[in-house]
Amino acid sequence: MRGTPYVAVVGSGVAKDELYEKAHEVGRLIAERGATVVCGGLSGVMEAAARGATEAGGTAIGILPDEDRRRQNEYLTYSVATGAGQARNLAVVCSGDVVIAIGGEYGTLSEIGLARKVGRPVVVLEGWDLGEHVSVASSPQGAVEEAFGLIGR
Repeated sequence: MRGTPYVAVVGSGVAKDELYEKAHEVGRLIAERGATVVCGGLSGVMEAAARGATEAGGTAIGILPDEDRRRQNEYLTYSVATGAGQARNLAVVCSGDVVIAIGGEYGTLSEIGLARKVGRPVVVLEGWDLGEHVSVASSPQGAVEEAFGLIGR
């Protein structure tokens, strides 16, 4: 792989306390390794990862479901308004060289499935353990280390 790695961070649009902090830490660690965070651009895990990345001096890109960027979280460096609704999940995972899934419900499960379908490796932190189809991490540090290992960085 050449250039700056992109790490897609996916997860629940509602994340509080510990889950938010873990996603924030993942975003920070990704930025500190010189990579770009790609997310769905809204709240919860997406906001936390973008916040961690930009507070660490990195870049966060949001792929929004709406046709209007006004719903984006305030921590994005760049946003892309798709008007595609949940179908934007494919754009999120295809934009990453690797995907880190943090918590989440069925939207996150769809992103994991799409990521695997298009050949992106997936690391799960506090979420959908799908056996041999994903790597499971027990901490933000472990998730980022595993993600970078999967893309040879």
